[in-house]
Amino acid sequence: MSEENPPGLDLDRLRAHLDRQRPDLVTGPLRARVIEGGRSNLTYVVDDSTHRWVVRRPPLGHVLPTAHDMRREHTVISALAATPVPVPPTVLLCEDTSVLGAPFYVMDHVEGTPYRHRDQLVPLGPERTRHIAEAMIDTLAELHAVDYVSVGLADFGRPEGFLERQLRRWGKQLDASRSRDIPGIDALRERLSARLPSSPEPTIVHGDYRLDNLLVADDDTITAVLDWEMSTLGDPLTDIALLIAYTEGEALGDEVSSVATAPGFPPVDDLIARYTRTSGRDTSALNWYLGFAFFKLAVILEGIYYRFSQGKTVGEGFDRIGASVAPLVARGNATLKEV
Repeated sequence: MSEENPPGLDLDRLRAHLDRQRPDLVTGPLRARVIEGGRSNLTYVVDDSTHRWVVRRPPLGHVLPTAHDMRREHTVISALAATPVPVPPTVLLCEDTSVLGAPFYVMDHVEGTPYRHRDQLVPLGPERTRHIAEAMIDTLAELHAVDYVSVGLADFGRPEGFLERQLRRWGKQLDASRSRDIPGIDALRERLSARLPSSPEPTIVHGDYRLDNLLVADDDTITAVLDWEMSTLGDPLTDIALLIAYTEGEALGDEVSSVATAPGFPPVDDLIARYTRTSGRDTSALNWYLGFAFFKLAVILEGIYYRFSQGKTVGEGFDRIGASVAPLVARGNATLKEV
């Protein structure tokens, strides 16, 4: 682990703040490294050779606090600590930007593996892969079973009109990243708007629930659910639908993850059936939610492709992202035909 200050994290300032707020927490010199793979907020592992923590802060140069709300993440993780949903214990929230240049929070480091690629699961074998996928579904059902009022999250979101706002939001995202013709995407958007379902009772919604946002222990149990930056109160079926869309999207060429193609990973119908059984929820209207999830994924990937085409992305694989959009749109339209 590097002892130098990684970008966005001044270890001397962090140490001074921790010593003021949590005396005796840190027992030696701090070292840190950046955790790669985050989609938005910056994540660091920090240790003093005895204990290990995780620090989360907004990306460098960000100017919109509402888009990277550290208080929001800290609030939901802290609230879930007393529930069956596995989350890292929180240490503190700091909204004083003089410390690191942006708000941040600190939580305990939790051991576990975030499975992102097929090659990580293959060595485990089909049976363990199936158990991990089932634990993923069961943990989502546990999240949706939490009484958000009793854990202090009554004001965590606005469930009324949730689906309409979501569709409007992602429609605006599409309009902001249009650079080419995408066959069928406007028809998909119109179909979704015309067939808006009535939402069930609201729950805590993670917003980006998938296997690589979970930590899995060596015994294949889930040790922590991570990346709560999209969480709110809303329609729980959006979570299971997005998870299914990620799963199907991988087979369509989605570059985000490939775990669903590993031997033993359950078919989509099995995942839906397990969620239906463990959550006790009615999933008969899930096709609309799946159509919306495919639309959302298509918009996300089109935004990435747009930035790539403008020369504003760095790294490998972005050239393949654009080819994944049309199949996702086609899958979304095909799903909505069944509504």
